[in-house]
Amino acid sequence: MGRAFEFRKARKLKRWGNMSRTFTRIGKEITIAAKAAGPDPSMNPRLRVLMQNAKAANMPKDTIERAIKKATDKDAGDYKEIVYEGYGPFGIAIVVETATDNNQRTVANVRSYFNKFGGSLGTQGSLSFLFDHKSVFHVKPNADIALDEFELDLMDFEAELEAEDEEWLIYGAFDQFANLQKFFEDKGIEIVSAEFERIPTDYKEVTAEQREQLEKLLEKFEDDEDVQNVFHNMKEEE
Repeated sequence: MGRAFEFRKARKLKRWGNMSRTFTRIGKEITIAAKAAGPDPSMNPRLRVLMQNAKAANMPKDTIERAIKKATDKDAGDYKEIVYEGYGPFGIAIVVETATDNNQRTVANVRSYFNKFGGSLGTQGSLSFLFDHKSVFHVKPNADIALDEFELDLMDFEAELEAEDEEWLIYGAFDQFANLQKFFEDKGIEIVSAEFERIPTDYKEVTAEQREQLEKLLEKFEDDEDVQNVFHNMKEEE
């Protein structure tokens, strides 16, 4: 999983660097999950794992509870998850995942960011061939589990293991998320956090000057309150 490792290393600090943005992003995901399948985490697997994500990000308990309560608040916005795809300058592919209660506002903002930096917004699904959509689990190592047998079990879920001292990372097929979660819980493996990632199938080289311009565009996306995640195929600096 060398490609996945490179991707994770590049994104790790950015993903958790801005706590207020992280709390907003996870809070929206919690609200959406609670609205879709109920506010009881024992009956809602997706909500259960999102609460673990919140804990891993040091999100305050009352903030988590407010996000769950928001799902039943009639005056709260009804979030829709929408994915936008396009090319930034220099042919860099960019996928923007959003959660919004105003699609017109969001699409206008996303399009304006692309246009301002010499890119263009494409049609949904146009860049899917450039990214592998993966379920990614961070779990605590378990000394009672034999790694060779565990890796064989993971093959049933189209998943692979990246074992490190402090945590195990499992990369599985997108549609195997719920099955993997149940497998870990049944095995008594503690899930630290879990998410969906879009891992580039290949990376594109850019110059230092090009990178600077692209980073400004990516920051515009990241700073937008409607944006949950941004993925791209720009090769990171060595």
